[in-house]
Amino acid sequence: MLVDESNIGSSVRTAGRGLDWLKLRDFLAGPGTGRELIEMVVYAGLPPAMPSWQEERDKKNKFVQWLRSNGFMVVTKDGSPAEEGRYKANVDVMMAIDALELSVEMQPDVVILVTGDADFAYLVIKLRRRGIRVEVASAAQNLGNILKSTANEVIDLAGLFKTFELKTVQDSTTHAPPEPQQVAARPQSKRSQRGPRPRFRQPN
Repeated sequence: MLVDESNIGSSVRTAGRGLDWLKLRDFLAGPGTGRELIEMVVYAGLPPAMPSWQEERDKKNKFVQWLRSNGFMVVTKDGSPAEEGRYKANVDVMMAIDALELSVEMQPDVVILVTGDADFAYLVIKLRRRGIRVEVASAAQNLGNILKSTANEVIDLAGLFKTFELKTVQDSTTHAPPEPQQVAARPQSKRSQRGPRPRFRQPN
């Protein structure tokens, strides 16, 4: 399972909620899904390594350490200043390269991309050409049409978001439980022996 932290975090903040990472992981690949999670990887951009950004950087690093202490694998990238006091840290290329390498090394049955970014559409095609089932998890309103049409299945997270705690101050680095990580189900010894693939259900 591969997670675009900025993308999913933005979707949750738009819904006025705080992202519950542990609940997200369980929903996508917990014991009740019938899948064995190989690894959940969170790709996160860090504020620039500059004095003016140090407070925000320390806060984000604290969040990253929380994710790691709760079993998430985290890949970070230093950001660069952008307009209006913001910063940019594009992790798309890192996430795409890792997805392809992991698919070759681990040969998962399923790869779950937790993002709504349409730029990942070609990655989905490349993974499917290798015989891997690709599922995309995102809130429907934030999901690019091209990405939606290339995936084997789309998991709408909007219902799950409604179960998360309401936030008045929306801070992506202060979530109680960690974000979901890209999911991959470990392959069986022979493809012909696989039973029906489990399908995810939205929470009530």
